Amino acid sequence: CQAVHSVTELLYSAQLLTANGSLRKCNVILILTKLYDFHLGSVTESTLWRSTDYGSTYERMNDKVGSKTVLSYLYVCPSNKKKIMVLTDPEFESSVLISSDEGASYQKYRLSFYILSLLFHPTQEDWALAYSHDQKVSSMSFFHHSLLFDTVCIQYVTCQALICSEPNRNYPFPGYIDISSLVVQDDYMFIQVTRAGQASYYVSYQRDPFLKIKLPKYSLPKDLHIVSTDEHQVFAAVQEWNQNDTYNLYLSDTRGILFTLAMENVKTTRGLGGNQMLDLYEVAGIKGMLIANRRLDNQVKTYITYNKGRDWRLLQAPATDLAGNDIHCILPFCSLHLQLQTSENPYLSGSISTKASAPGIIVATGNIGSELSYNNVGMFISSDAGNNWRQIFEEEHNVWFLDKGGALVAVKQPTVPTRHLQISFDEGRQWTRHSFSLVPLFVDGMLVEAGTENQIMTFFGHFSHRSEWQLIKIDYKSIFNRKCTEGDYQTWHLHNKGEPCVMGQKQIYMKRRPGNYCMLGKDYAKVLSAESCICRAHDFECDYGYERRREGNCLPAFWFNPAVVSRSCSQGKNYLNSTGYRKVVSNNCIKGVKDMYTPRKQMCPNRAPKGLSLSTREGKLTADLHTNVTFLVHLDEVGLDGTAVSYSNLSWIEEGIRHVYKTAGIFRVSALAENTLGFDTTTLYLHVTCPVEHVQLLAPFVAIKNKEVNLTAVVWPIHSRTLNYFWWLGNSTEPVISLDGSISYTFTSEGMNTVTVQVSSANAILQDTKTIAVQEFFKSLLLSFSPNLDEYNPDVPEWRQDVGRVIKKALLQALGLPGCLLVAVFPGVPTAAELFLLPHKNQSEGRKKSEEELEQISEILASALNQNLVEFELKPGARVIVYITQLTLAPLVDSIPRHSSSAMLMLLSVVFLGLAVFLIYKFKRYVQYFMIISLNTIWQHCSNNLRRRWTPELNVRYIHRLINRF
Repeated sequence: CQAVHSVTELLYSAQLLTANGSLRKCNVILILTKLYDFHLGSVTESTLWRSTDYGSTYERMNDKVGSKTVLSYLYVCPSNKKKIMVLTDPEFESSVLISSDEGASYQKYRLSFYILSLLFHPTQEDWALAYSHDQKVSSMSFFHHSLLFDTVCIQYVTCQALICSEPNRNYPFPGYIDISSLVVQDDYMFIQVTRAGQASYYVSYQRDPFLKIKLPKYSLPKDLHIVSTDEHQVFAAVQEWNQNDTYNLYLSDTRGILFTLAMENVKTTRGLGGNQMLDLYEVAGIKGMLIANRRLDNQVKTYITYNKGRDWRLLQAPATDLAGNDIHCILPFCSLHLQLQTSENPYLSGSISTKASAPGIIVATGNIGSELSYNNVGMFISSDAGNNWRQIFEEEHNVWFLDKGGALVAVKQPTVPTRHLQISFDEGRQWTRHSFSLVPLFVDGMLVEAGTENQIMTFFGHFSHRSEWQLIKIDYKSIFNRKCTEGDYQTWHLHNKGEPCVMGQKQIYMKRRPGNYCMLGKDYAKVLSAESCICRAHDFECDYGYERRREGNCLPAFWFNPAVVSRSCSQGKNYLNSTGYRKVVSNNCIKGVKDMYTPRKQMCPNRAPKGLSLSTREGKLTADLHTNVTFLVHLDEVGLDGTAVSYSNLSWIEEGIRHVYKTAGIFRVSALAENTLGFDTTTLYLHVTCPVEHVQLLAPFVAIKNKEVNLTAVVWPIHSRTLNYFWWLGNSTEPVISLDGSISYTFTSEGMNTVTVQVSSANAILQDTKTIAVQEFFKSLLLSFSPNLDEYNPDVPEWRQDVGRVIKKALLQALGLPGCLLVAVFPGVPTAAELFLLPHKNQSEGRKKSEEELEQISEILASALNQNLVEFELKPGARVIVYITQLTLAPLVDSIPRHSSSAMLMLLSVVFLGLAVFLIYKFKRYVQYFMIISLNTIWQHCSNNLRRRWTPELNVRYIHRLINRF
């Protein structure tokens, strides 16, 4: 049988073409062509074409829209296919043309604004939303339009269409959001908020209130893209702080809040428009099946998963090539690698293609070898969902699915002109060649619209780069001699390398027997049966905060504390205590190990309030005079017998605590949460008045009683005496105010003292808090680590705190020592730390005994560290060894005055520097020489004699101050 085809030439030299068709249950095709003048850099002419016989002939519609009208975009109403909207090019005029008879006639409406983009209402055919060039949003009907927003602000606002005045607007998310960050997909809405250079992401599930997305604590994303929101789960690609051209894949729970890692270092490809595209492909027709290209050890390899990223494996290469010769390709050293770019042209198939109506069939461009390559590629096909592959072509082709996947049609890439197409009816095993043009054609795309009455495909392209558009209509209905009957079908069992349970189900599909030339019926059903499987371990992934170890089990990450209960846990209620696992979303397994891995319902534990925090609704510590300020209170852990939170001089409202400040100044706002087991307090200092983006407080972990310590606030960006520093020290009710970022302070009582610094600049206030242990005496040791720790160091304060806690735990477990230990991890790399040995709180045995005990503990620690006996696991496969930096033990640091040579050396240093300044003044040409001597003298005398009394940070700070002073 031969396919019937006809050729139509659009007598118009246009470089741009937009096709919309066909409209269901009709034979109408609309095509918009535009002439682009490369010298002017703009479109100068356009033509609208209409066909009523499904592409056999076309009528030019310029007289219906205006002979000199230049059109830009063509839209078809989703709720009424007969309604068409065409926009004019705003460079010439601002109008919209509307048709209600499938494009046969049009009515033109002038607009007072220029439309940048347009969106139809999904159900109301007379409603459309337009975004204009002058940053105004308008709501349009087909007969009038109204202005909704004069200036588009970066806030999330909801309102009812056509009633969007200020009293009718709602603000579901408090505060501002990043511009162009609102994403709405299925049941989810996403927004991004950037503060102090760090982005945070929020999600609303089923239009509930926005909640902050939780990624693993130290992912620290630079960029986040929503890949998909299918089947009540979010797939997100995150570029983390240490990635440049790769992204990590994360999967969420049903609400889209808690994300766990699915795959690391997924490759990206830069598209024609410069945008980055993720090398990830979701196979159509089979739930939970994805293919990804991962960069590992400077090589890119293709992996496949059948359970939504829980397990990945390489692709087995074909056993033979096109000529039937054996291919010796052994996993994991050699495998099949696929190009996963989808086409930016909607009328071409791209480098990989699947179809929901043809489950299990995958056609892709790829290569065989140790890694992905773009040389010596071929076309490969799998008929059993990626388990086995065959090569079908040695050159790249565009491949389309016909007749619901029952047939395949292939045409060479558009870079090469061709007169032929190839069709296969046996899933690519055999191909028949057909000629569709007398002259070789550059194929720019194909329209396929398969129905029960017409089986038509339309090719469009050029004979040359200067020729007119050519449209070739092919009716392939005559290829099929009959409709398929029951005997023309066979069953196919979905499996993963022989494992019949995929996503918790045994699925049996029905498809046409290869080689049967029959047309699939209208009621053709793909899935014949689906039977649930018994739950096993591979049906469960690691829960949030847990990581999979090499043995396959899920254990808490080093930064995650599974004992912390959600803040929503309150008196008389239950919570779900995670087992470390969660069922893969959309997995349909039953019974088996389901009860063992499912979170267990438990009563909320009885505990004192903890983690009380106070913030303003906008998240700022500043407010304008005479404006409402709303305070929000958060409590991490709530007691079972109820928690009372009290506020002073504030009025209670449902959304928070609101207060209007009538005088300017700095206000202290306190909150107290208490129950019968204890209490927690928090304080916020509100300034009612050049923003500061980041502040970090540098302070020693341990200080000596009655001895001065230096406290420094590091501000970014750097300001020169334009900031006010407010220092809240210990339990003082009044701050120390300074214009300098450093102060000295003496603590007069032992114990834990809190220091808070606030930096004020214009309307911005930022703060940082540190806790200092004040003691009569202590000992310290400098620690270093194996180099692999630096690879995981993002150099942020929270990471240093968590790693310090892990180091302390490792020391106590390895040695079982009594006493109080503190570990301070220094900023920067290579990673270094200082270990402080503090005396017991109860010193009834006397000071001398406590000093001797610290000396003994110090010697034991030094011996163990020198023998590499202390180590910890940061993440699976990453073990870190703790060393001692210097073998000589640090002397005891105390508050008793002792005569030594330090004071004399410091005095001599000062005198020497004064002399150096005098000589520099007299002999200016020797300035550089004398300055070097001065610096070296300070370093030799100060550093060598005072290093063990101060931390390294304070030592360097002291030298810096001396240099500045001279």
